[in-house]
Amino acid sequence: MAKFNIKEIEEYIGLTFNEEKLLKTALTHSSYANQHRDEEYNERFEFLGDSILQLCITEYLFLNYKNKSEGELTKIRSLIVCENSLYEIGKKLNLGYFIRISKGEELTGGRERVSIIADAVEALLAAIYLDKGLEFAKDYILGHFKEIIDKAINNDIILDYKTKLQEEMQKSGEVSIVYELLKYEGPPHRRKFFTSVIIEDKELGCGEGYSKKESEQNAARSALKALEGLNEQ
Repeated sequence: MAKFNIKEIEEYIGLTFNEEKLLKTALTHSSYANQHRDEEYNERFEFLGDSILQLCITEYLFLNYKNKSEGELTKIRSLIVCENSLYEIGKKLNLGYFIRISKGEELTGGRERVSIIADAVEALLAAIYLDKGLEFAKDYILGHFKEIIDKAINNDIILDYKTKLQEEMQKSGEVSIVYELLKYEGPPHRRKFFTSVIIEDKELGCGEGYSKKESEQNAARSALKALEGLNEQ
């Protein structure tokens, strides 16, 4: 990104800051700050944002699902307040594009790294809280996490697609599941892998990612979607 454009970011995230510096800090990675000595970065904001998110989701579940036990609520919350969910929110808000990172971090895929984007979401929530207060932050969180909350309540969130695919395919007995690396491309510091999943000699899904593990998980996810389509026919 050539320039850190506050107005463009505010348009994407759907709100205007009274104190723009809070937004700037929330979207500044430590790698960038290390190269610009006077810059604040977002690690302390992550700490605060995590607590705010936990509080808002916990309160929402407590008030709206009185029939569920403490154990059930804890499990549901863990599906909502997790790195994958934060990453999903961050991708929708385009935070990977806006965050300020070092050139070295950018060259190694930092703008698409799950941990960096998830941390930026927590930092953003802290900035919103500091700028506008808890009630505004709560409304913002519940608005953006609604779909994830609904999926968690209905047990529709899958964290390990490979295990889920194996469970689905082996319900009626042992089935051969093979993950085949089709190709990889790009320089060593930015290598992208392409994988197919083959079940009983038939390709059922393909996936890609910046590690073999990620590409296999995405291939399994693709296969599960294909199975859902077949079951609906």
